Amino acid sequence: MKLNYKIIFHFLGLLILFNGGFMLLSALVSLIYEDGVTLSLSLAALVTLLFGGVAMLFTRKHNKEMNKREGYIVVAFGWAIMALSGTLPYIFTQSIPSFTNAFFETMSGYTTTGASILNDIEIIPEGVLFWRSLTHWIGGMGIIVLAIAILPLLGIGGMQMFAAEAPGPSADKLHPRITDTAKRLWLIYFSYTAAETLLLKLAGMSFFDAINHAMATLSTGGFSTKNASVAHWNGQPIIQYIIILFMFLAGSNFVLSYFAFKGKVQKVIRDEEFKLYFKFIAVFTIIAAVIVYFKADVSASTIAHPMVWGEGESAFRHALFQVLTVITTTGFISADYTMWTPFLVVFFFGLMFLGGSAGSTSGGVKVVRHLILIKNGFLEFKRSLHPNAILPVRYNTKSISGDIVFNIQAFFILYMLSFIIGALVFSMLGIDFQSAIGLSASSLGNVGPALGDFGPVNNYAALPGIGKWWCSFLMLIGRLELFTVLVLFTPFFWRNR
Repeated sequence: MKLNYKIIFHFLGLLILFNGGFMLLSALVSLIYEDGVTLSLSLAALVTLLFGGVAMLFTRKHNKEMNKREGYIVVAFGWAIMALSGTLPYIFTQSIPSFTNAFFETMSGYTTTGASILNDIEIIPEGVLFWRSLTHWIGGMGIIVLAIAILPLLGIGGMQMFAAEAPGPSADKLHPRITDTAKRLWLIYFSYTAAETLLLKLAGMSFFDAINHAMATLSTGGFSTKNASVAHWNGQPIIQYIIILFMFLAGSNFVLSYFAFKGKVQKVIRDEEFKLYFKFIAVFTIIAAVIVYFKADVSASTIAHPMVWGEGESAFRHALFQVLTVITTTGFISADYTMWTPFLVVFFFGLMFLGGSAGSTSGGVKVVRHLILIKNGFLEFKRSLHPNAILPVRYNTKSISGDIVFNIQAFFILYMLSFIIGALVFSMLGIDFQSAIGLSASSLGNVGPALGDFGPVNNYAALPGIGKWWCSFLMLIGRLELFTVLVLFTPFFWRNR
């Protein structure tokens, strides 16, 4: 079967139009704050809208049926084309004149990674900073729709688990139509963003800082408007606790938020992934807080007013904040965890491979995959003793098909291979071991802060140009669940059959 190129370009044109519309919103913010780049942002928006409009105009007469191959292409190239067009506001305003740097910053935004090449964020015009945060928010919205509407249809490993809780053939589906399901989750996403903006404003942030940090939190992105990130507000613990709450919500399955709003709290409490997600955060926070309190110098690793409510509270808050920001792959910084003893450096490096829940905006492997792998591992012990017994893996009291288990195993192996190859490429560029493995794990998991020369208090500006493109590729494949992008590199994918 030949590819239906018209429908592919039609969808890509729609995405570009979508991008241009958000650029106009950034131009409006620029006009309000009189930052001097309104015209440049407007031109970037008009150029983007023109390209998107032309693409849709020339493909308006298309066959509306989309098969799996076309779905893969739209998803993978859609993210790439959004990143390419998203560079225009940076380039037109000369905020980031280098195309390589602008593409890196944009890809980091759309993939909600949060890695940055900007050395002085606070001198960037407000309209551009708003666009930078918007790339996060758009990416977060896109991931929700991707997880709900597209990946289950493509049969992407692990996401079938989420599909069973949402639009798939299950009694627990939110709504029989996928589009209506996506709308409901977008509404939750928007409501959470508005709620966090209001709370941060009431806690002492300016409205501009509040809305930017709310967009970065709910998307689990991590772009900040301050050079010190959230550490800028170390003297206002309530701000950090608000961000902690919404990082937790952003890293949990958005379908569970829907059930909670509908009064089905028991459904949330009984969900195995949510329980493990909560336990991971609780246990890891206790471990980190105890070590920070007794072994680490909190004041040396934070910026300005590290202990407002006492040393114990400070150790707990920074431990909880950093555990959540790494597990949910948000990437905000309240302290430099690489100064918290060698054990905690390795500890946080390990957390980069965890990820949040399926159906959340977080990156990483995802808790549900770890849960299935652990359950299947324990069952292998029983199978070795009882080879004739039928012992299915169960998730939320339901048996999981062997195909899904094998798919998750394949995903995990492919993820680790991608991490190793990623680190090898960085080492070939002359980057030291600690920095190379940190870069690879952080980019692939969409975490943001890495280790070594690219740790929490540094950025990615010193990375060679080739390294930035490689980082961008790792961000993309990590964000789109590996298979979605890597299948495009296989010869059989492009054969007409």
